[in-house]
Amino acid sequence: MTKSVSSSSCCDHSHGHRHSLDRVDWRAELTPAAIAIVLFIFGIAFKQSLHNTPYAIAEYAVFLPAYLLSGWSVLTTAGRNILRGRVFDENFLMTIATLGAIAIHELPEAVGVMLFFQVGELFQGYAVGRSRQSIKALLEVQPNTANLKVDGELRAVSPESVEIGDVVVVRPGEKVPLDGEILSGKSQVDTSALTGESVPRSVSVGETVLAGMINQSGLLALRVTKPFHESSIARILELVENASSKKAQTERFITRFARYYTPIVVVLSLAVAILPPLLVPGATQAEWIYRALVLLVISCPCGLVISIPLGYFGGIGGAAKRGILIKGSTFVDALAQVKTVVFDKTGTLTKGNFLVSEVVTQNGLSEHQLLKLAAQVEAQSNHPVAQSIRAAYGQSVGQKGGQKGDQNRLQPSRAKDFGIQAYEEIAGQGIRARLGSQTVLAGNDRLLHRENIPHDVCHVDGTVAHLAIDGSYAGRIVIADELKEESAAAISALKKQNIWTVMLTGDSQFAADTVAQQLGLDDYRAELLPEDKVDVLETFLSSATQTRKNSHAQKNTHKKVAFVGDGINDAPAIARADVGIAMGGLGSDAAIETADVVVMTDSPAKVAEAIALSHRTLRIIWQNIIIAMTIKAVFIALGAIGIASLWAAVFADVGVALLAILNASRVLRA
Repeated sequence: MTKSVSSSSCCDHSHGHRHSLDRVDWRAELTPAAIAIVLFIFGIAFKQSLHNTPYAIAEYAVFLPAYLLSGWSVLTTAGRNILRGRVFDENFLMTIATLGAIAIHELPEAVGVMLFFQVGELFQGYAVGRSRQSIKALLEVQPNTANLKVDGELRAVSPESVEIGDVVVVRPGEKVPLDGEILSGKSQVDTSALTGESVPRSVSVGETVLAGMINQSGLLALRVTKPFHESSIARILELVENASSKKAQTERFITRFARYYTPIVVVLSLAVAILPPLLVPGATQAEWIYRALVLLVISCPCGLVISIPLGYFGGIGGAAKRGILIKGSTFVDALAQVKTVVFDKTGTLTKGNFLVSEVVTQNGLSEHQLLKLAAQVEAQSNHPVAQSIRAAYGQSVGQKGGQKGDQNRLQPSRAKDFGIQAYEEIAGQGIRARLGSQTVLAGNDRLLHRENIPHDVCHVDGTVAHLAIDGSYAGRIVIADELKEESAAAISALKKQNIWTVMLTGDSQFAADTVAQQLGLDDYRAELLPEDKVDVLETFLSSATQTRKNSHAQKNTHKKVAFVGDGINDAPAIARADVGIAMGGLGSDAAIETADVVVMTDSPAKVAEAIALSHRTLRIIWQNIIIAMTIKAVFIALGAIGIASLWAAVFADVGVALLAILNASRVLRA
């Protein structure tokens, strides 16, 4: 992948393979530069002796090989661009300047320009490589081996070698190596690394599983449906590789700037070389040609065209090290402009799993008895509500000094231990079970109305499991979603950045109000259907340019709105927002395709971190622009009046580029 700059820059000639995510062949990269440095140092040390040979042949014999070794890529790129009609780029400037220096017998300066530029390229390659290695390390969530079934035997092979249609076996506890369809087996798979969903998903024959999911229980045999390079994980890597196609406004400005700046510099240098000898008495042609060459070298916009895209990519790589995938430099700019963040609740601010928050009993039952009864009925279910009830009963047993074995028997496979004689699931309503001589119902309010069971409460905040024994109401168990530990800190961090925080949820008004108060949210909307979220988001987008009535109102005009969701049900809202952020979206096609930013660690605190990192990235980029422009302007003035030499020009060009590269690399260490 090449760097994200136009052909009008020096970066056309930079070696794309140097920036690959694969291992760099540093021996091949460094050997020519090392030989050139040795020749350059030798030539400087013995310059006078070499110059005193006939026709200075020894001087040329030392410096010209060093010049070609260090500057071959610049010379060839300049030639290719001229043949394509793209004359005025930095390669052209450097070629003309150095060939002119050789023509006036300033060989060390010519080699110095090319050599230091080559050193700058190596620094740049190293910096970009660090950024990409950060991304690659982040994406190492796929297993290293796959159990390929061949002639009834299992062979451990690399996932890259498995083809479509091959059968792989995934044992309990192993990661799914490739996307595939289940041929045999039934299991629970942990998708948290891929989708951010904390509740395990039941899968069986005919269903699709994705690379990176963790098989928790049964043995699965899969028929591979996608090769490794087309898996969801590989697709995210490709998105990052192609992130440079989405240029930020600053990058596009520099591209346009270089397009006009370079020919102007060439014309001015020609004027400096030609006009003074004709118009100024006593001015020599050699002196003003030298000054013109100095101007050409000084004027090369290398520091800008290298450091700006590197700054953005450093920001993207630095974010990747923190579990945040940003799909392009344009989204770094967009994140820095966000002033309103809208969160989905379930799976984003909450864990998406459920805990028993209240037990209300009737007809003389104790809380422990009601929990035990519910756990017995729910023993065969893997629904999150059932799991939370069994967990609560296990805690109740522990508090009463019961045996741990009592809790262990509350597993679906041991339901018969409780004497369940009949079991019926009623879709969308609950369960009917026969326990000894009793008929027990466990379900929602609709189930009670269907069975004509009298009860005093119909609307309860949160998810509720009502229980009835032989037609008489026995009580209810209220289950609430649990806030993520870092959610409050995430909202607080956003507030410190003067960002308005909003929550959207399908929960009741009371439940949403409770969460909003716990987290300190600025606003929320409750009882929303999935399609309602886009409509509500539209209102925030339309008002984003209006002044908010708070202490930071004057800074909130013309700012962007970000939406943060789990990347599955929230895909429409993620797509509509100025910046769509998917929580734990790796493996979710909707998140990969739709989101602009993917938070792979499923932590809401990463939203504030991503915004802060984008601000830091832009600060460093503008520091580079100001530093480069200032130093260039000073040395251009010095060169025009004859104070700056070619060596000063080398510093102004390559030195500024190195300073900018080192400054841009600070983003990785933020």
